[in-house]
Amino acid sequence: MRQLIDAGAIDMIIPAVGSVLLAVWLAKTSYGSKALDGCLPRANTMPAYLPFIPLMIWIGSTAAAALATEKLLGQMDAWKQVAVDNIILGAGAMAAIAVTLYLARLTFAQRLKGFGLDPRRIHRDLAAAAFNLLAISPVVTVAVVVTMSAGEFFGGEDFAIPRHSELDLLQQYQQPQLRLLIVVVTVVIVPVFEEMLFRGLFQTVLRNMLVNPWPAIAISSLIFAIVHPIWQHWPALFILAACLGYSYEKSGSLFRPIFIHSLFNAASVAMTLYGST
Repeated sequence: MRQLIDAGAIDMIIPAVGSVLLAVWLAKTSYGSKALDGCLPRANTMPAYLPFIPLMIWIGSTAAAALATEKLLGQMDAWKQVAVDNIILGAGAMAAIAVTLYLARLTFAQRLKGFGLDPRRIHRDLAAAAFNLLAISPVVTVAVVVTMSAGEFFGGEDFAIPRHSELDLLQQYQQPQLRLLIVVVTVVIVPVFEEMLFRGLFQTVLRNMLVNPWPAIAISSLIFAIVHPIWQHWPALFILAACLGYSYEKSGSLFRPIFIHSLFNAASVAMTLYGST
């Protein structure tokens, strides 16, 4: 298997399979124009400001915890500081997840089921998420190539797309407990929080106002992209977010975009760990 990967077979197979799946989707949906026909808005009573509540709780709690730990713990080894930072990040996200679930229970007509969290859908959504991610992978790749080409054209041959900070930390530090912590935060906690926030809340609020699902998907995808600090990632993140938003509207299940997001992050983590061995 390692020889196949080193030979580039995986790099050829995944885009090929994804291109076939994407072509089938385009053919079945009249190039996407009929993809969301019949998808009704989720019944809810959310005010427009509601998505900002868990967002502010996450930002506030992580900032406060970082200041408190800095004063209480003082200087420590670099890898331990990274571990503390990830614990704070994960704990803040989990607090925001709890608040989001509470708000969803209050404002969606069918409570968490109406929010898109029906446990009976998990097995179907996990399988569908893998196909959805494969189908979008060629478009994400094109976005990366276009970003690189534009960057080299305007910024010169030295232009490079920086790696996500968590992936850099995975490659930089070898401690197994730290790596496990980063993987849990990156692959499990962050996807759950971000999908509940950006798809479950922001996209739903936007659809309440815009009715048509595509503008709601586009705006929430733009917000999702630009809140990430590395601007070179924005085109690919926008494409990924559009797939996440579409999957939420099409399936009515929040588990599907959560699984797509988690699988995407897991693939990035796996490639990083493979490259560091």
